[in-house]
Amino acid sequence: MPQTSKPTNEQVRNWMQQRQADRSPPPTPDEIRRQLGWNLVEAEREKTNRSR
Repeated sequence: MPQTSKPTNEQVRNWMQQRQADRSPPPTPDEIRRQLGWNLVEAEREKTNRSR
């Protein structure tokens, strides 16, 4: 089973710099989680909890 993890600080910094350069309204919290892959961490956590 692949190991999932939260994005590194550097990945978050790069994402924030990209967002600042874009000048559009900020995305929703769900969209931010999707872009950073946090939804994968949560899905894996839920899957692990169900199998116990």
